[in-house]
Amino acid sequence: MARSSNLIRKGESLFFMKKHFLFSVLFLFFIQGCFAQVTLVTWNLKNFGKSKTDEQIRYMSNLLCNYDIIAIQEVVTGVEGAQKVAQLADELNRKGAKWDYIVSDPTNSTGQKSERYAYLWKTKNIKLKQRAFLEKKFNKNIEREPYIAIFEFEKKSFGIASFHAVPKKSNPETEIKYLKYFPEEYPNINFFVGDFNLAQSHSVFNPLKDLGFKPLFQNQKTSLKQECKNGECLANPLDHIFYKESKIKIINKGVILFYNDFKNLKEARKLSDHVPVYVEFNLN
Repeated sequence: MARSSNLIRKGESLFFMKKHFLFSVLFLFFIQGCFAQVTLVTWNLKNFGKSKTDEQIRYMSNLLCNYDIIAIQEVVTGVEGAQKVAQLADELNRKGAKWDYIVSDPTNSTGQKSERYAYLWKTKNIKLKQRAFLEKKFNKNIEREPYIAIFEFEKKSFGIASFHAVPKKSNPETEIKYLKYFPEEYPNINFFVGDFNLAQSHSVFNPLKDLGFKPLFQNQKTSLKQECKNGECLANPLDHIFYKESKIKIINKGVILFYNDFKNLKEARKLSDHVPVYVEFNLN
C-alpha cells in the first residue's frame, strides 16, 4: 500500500513538473510575442561615397549594428555611392547577424542635386516585400523624390518613405506639401523619415498630421553646429520620423550623439553633419 502511495505521489509530481514546464514554455512564447519589436534608424550621411574611409565605415557598422532597419539619405550618384553601401553591409554582416541592402537609382533632380537613397536590414526577422522604388507621380514637384520600401515583420507589413528635402534656402515647404498625397497613393506607408530641412512644427506638416502621422519628436535638434558652444553641439531640428499613430506603437526613441566619440565637431562632421534618429516600435 505504501509503495502504491509513493508511485501515486511520484506520478503526481511528474505531472506537475510537466505542467510547470509547459506553462513556462508558453509563458516564454507569450513574453517574446509581447516584446517583439522593430528598431528603425534614419541618417543623412553627407555625400556618402568615396569620401568615407574604411575606418569610418567600420565605425558606422559598430554604431548601427543593433538596429533592424537603416534608412540612409545623401548617397552619391556615382558607382562609389553604391559601393560604399555594399561595404557597410559587408561590415554589418561581420557582426554576426545577416544583413541585406538595396540602393535607389539617382533621383530625378536638376543639375548636381541628384542623389541616391539606401536601405539596409537584418534578414532574420525583416523581409522586403517588394523592390523599393523612387516615387514617380510627384517627382516633377519634388527635387529628390522619396524612396519607398514595404517591409514585413511577423507577417505584418509596414512602409517607409525616406526623403531628403532641398535646403532651407530653397524653401523645402514647397515640395514637402506634396507628401500629404502619399497616404492615399501608397496606403502601406507608415513612416516618413529623413532630412526635411525644416522643423516639424512648420505648418506645411499640418495636413500630414491631420492624416494621422505624428512626429516622433517636438523640436529635437539634429544638425551639427560648426563647433560646440556652452556644451550645445546641435543646431536645428531638421531630421524627423513621422509615424502612422493608428498602426504603430512607439516603445522607445532617441537620437545618437555620435559626435561624442570624436575629439571635436570638425572631425565628427567629416562623417556627417546630422545625428541619426531612431525609433523602436510594435505594429498594431
